[in-house]
Amino acid sequence: MKKSIRMQPDLRYLSISDTTRVHYQKDVPELVEKAIIHREGVLSDTGALVASTGQFTGRSPQDRYIVKDPLSQANVWWGEVNQPISDDSFQFLLDEMGNYLSAREIYVLDSLVGANDKYSLSVRTVTETAYQCIFAKNLFIESPVAGRGQQPEWSILAASGYRCDCYNDLGLNNPNFVIINLSRKMILIGGTGYTGEIKKSMFSVMNYLMPTKHRVLPMHCAANQDRDGNVALFFGLSGTGKTTLSADSDRMLIGDDEHGWDDHGVFNFEGGCYAKCVGLSSEKEPQIFKAIRFGSLIENVVFMPNTRIPNYDDVTKTENTRVAYPIAHVDGSIRSGSGSKPKHIFFLTADAFGVLPPISLLTPEQAMQHFISGYTAKIAGTEYGVKAPKAVFSACFGEAFLPLHPKVYAELLGEKITQQDVDVWLVNTGWIAGPYGVGRRIKLAYTRALIKSALNGSLKDAAFETHPTFGLQFPTSCAEVPANMLNPIKLWDDADAYNFQAAKLQKLFQENFKKYASTPSSMISL
Repeated sequence: MKKSIRMQPDLRYLSISDTTRVHYQKDVPELVEKAIIHREGVLSDTGALVASTGQFTGRSPQDRYIVKDPLSQANVWWGEVNQPISDDSFQFLLDEMGNYLSAREIYVLDSLVGANDKYSLSVRTVTETAYQCIFAKNLFIESPVAGRGQQPEWSILAASGYRCDCYNDLGLNNPNFVIINLSRKMILIGGTGYTGEIKKSMFSVMNYLMPTKHRVLPMHCAANQDRDGNVALFFGLSGTGKTTLSADSDRMLIGDDEHGWDDHGVFNFEGGCYAKCVGLSSEKEPQIFKAIRFGSLIENVVFMPNTRIPNYDDVTKTENTRVAYPIAHVDGSIRSGSGSKPKHIFFLTADAFGVLPPISLLTPEQAMQHFISGYTAKIAGTEYGVKAPKAVFSACFGEAFLPLHPKVYAELLGEKITQQDVDVWLVNTGWIAGPYGVGRRIKLAYTRALIKSALNGSLKDAAFETHPTFGLQFPTSCAEVPANMLNPIKLWDDADAYNFQAAKLQKLFQENFKKYASTPSSMISL
């Protein structure tokens, strides 16, 4: 077959004047070869490229900004999450980064974000390294018109080696940064090689555009469906089991992280997966383990001594070890990235206080409250200074990526679950019979059984009780789960200690919710 001719792109609009060393729309084998030549990484025993992202092995939330201008000023939820920066500073950095990249060998990829043609965005990713381009190729969606050189709607400049020396003068906190310009439809990522910034910056863009332009709910969740097309959504912060529980051999994966929900169904924003690797094994997560082969990108994982076998238990570099791969690497995945309207939603929380039921059926009002709360808990040892369970709240299970006020997303969720008659479940994948250090973590097999029973409808037919503190409705029986596991109060040796701990968590919920409940509606209108 004759290979199509690729038209070299004009990058002057990105302040890149010299394009003689541009690698445009390269295939994965070519990019892997470049990465190895430039010593960006080496191949593992399965053929995956193993690379180091350098100083940053995770996102840097305090270094994320949105350009404040007439378009963004009235709509963006300004504060710690969305820090403002001027368009003049943005222009200065665009020129600086353009000059920096003009003097280097760079990689350019045109692709799409959004599997639904009605909402998809064309995006050009310009990277300093080949491994970053492999990431973009895996996580974004292949474009049918890519390679023709036309200027896309959005553009990302990712210069991992660039550092801004005059950052204080520009309103930056550090020499590294991620800046989103909603008016000029550009994103600048400087001073960090962590590839997650590339995908999350476009997720932030979708989180802004989908509600404001289309009344589509953008979601930080995984999605799968059964053989009959019944879709389930899984929301959850890190450590709650979102990826593990959505990767089910009996169901087909639509996507593992970012989706939109309109009046007709759900669709993936991405074309691949970016899974955590820590503790990964073929026994615990076979779908992910099997997906790691040639074309995949493993980040910050070390090898077992004298081998090319990744040691997923070694967190020498970071606990946030990652692997990026196209969704086609997942057996039985939905290649179209689309599914029907969801039948079930699961909010996953690892409750280290040990007081939430293993599963509860939420009313629409409770669903909106728990969605806007986005609760889980950190445990001792996961973060410096954490010596007891610590409640963590991240609005809509993805606060760091919300350009709009959380109430916007919560109200959209409420509309959709009411209009489309969706069952919403709160699932505690954390501790029972006591808090962390006293109780025990609920068995994964029990959680899987509870979710399976919810999906097949049998759990909803069980008798339910009402939790005295949280008002949650929880079932009293479930196949394959001991009945005494379902009522958290009965698992504690000391009822008074349980009630004290439950009241403590309830108060934390109430205090967190105050900052949203008091917001005037005029601040969240679209």
